[in-house]
Amino acid sequence: MTAYAIAQLRDVNVGADIVEYLRRIDATLEPFGGRFIIHGGEPEVLEGAWTHTLIVIEFPDLDRARAWYRSPAYQEILPLRTRNSSGDAVLIQGVDEDHKATDVLAPG
Repeated sequence: MTAYAIAQLRDVNVGADIVEYLRRIDATLEPFGGRFIIHGGEPEVLEGAWTHTLIVIEFPDLDRARAWYRSPAYQEILPLRTRNSSGDAVLIQGVDEDHKATDVLAPG
């Protein structure tokens, strides 16, 4: 089942380290079937306040998403981002095509 790496970044200092990170990240994704779905962009805020830069990377499954994040190639460039931004990052599994909102409710 499809999985996603999602990051909400704040206070990104776009300097030499971030530029290097951006130049190298695509090569770390390729062996694991990862691809950018969302990479920044200006959100249309409908509710609340949004002050983050959103990044969503799709993977064929959760195992490959984990393997990418833990890979030596990604771990080597990760400090380039973490030293120059703050934020949150998660891996999460997607849902089936026939998923309904009520599927998250406990049976009974």
